[in-house]
Amino acid sequence: MKSFKEFEEAMTAAQRQKAKATFRKNKAKIMLGRKKAAKKLASKEKLQGKAEKQARTLLIKKMTKGKGKDELSFAQRAAIEKKLDKKKGAIKKIAKKLLPKIKAADREKLKNKDNE
Repeated sequence: MKSFKEFEEAMTAAQRQKAKATFRKNKAKIMLGRKKAAKKLASKEKLQGKAEKQARTLLIKKMTKGKGKDELSFAQRAAIEKKLDKKKGAIKKIAKKLLPKIKAADREKLKNKDNE
């Protein structure tokens, strides 16, 4: 199975269908893994990944004047992805600023799980 990083670039319709079938087939394993991961503190790499994803989302909203990625056509998404590939430095800077908030939210999530 491919990791999220491999899905970052735009996918063709056939690739999307294949990924959909793969994820549907492995749904139980994925859900079990998510359940286990929810009970643990996220690793540094995972937190960095979350921060970068949030930074990308912020830049997308800024570029599209408040629209989400899901509201755009596939062609628009591909165009925005190309623009974002040129802004890797900005994404890293924004992610670095977001990281403390994400770490705190992760700890808070774990604390709330323990209280339940």
